[in-house]
Amino acid sequence: MPFVPEEAAPADEAEEFNPNPNALLDHLVKHLKLKNDAALSRLLEVQPPVVSKLRHGRLPVGPTMLIKMHEVSDIEIRELRRLMGDRRKHFRMPEKAEAAEA
Repeated sequence: MPFVPEEAAPADEAEEFNPNPNALLDHLVKHLKLKNDAALSRLLEVQPPVVSKLRHGRLPVGPTMLIKMHEVSDIEIRELRRLMGDRRKHFRMPEKAEAAEA
């Protein structure tokens, strides 16, 4: 079952967020001239099952992973989000996360 965030985007933004981690991962493999997902996992310094879980939607592509992807590829985080299908212009933390940081 694909990852569905608990905190849904507002109705006007919901249509702009259709995560497709496959497109993002495929682009990274091609951009970095890698052979496969295993090579990508080594470059990102994560175990191969992590990339598999990202690809199959069982794990969301979170901020830490986006930063790692940016660091190894020099692709802007905004572009990485776009490749994944995230067309939102503004991002904010869910209220639960904001309360935990306070």
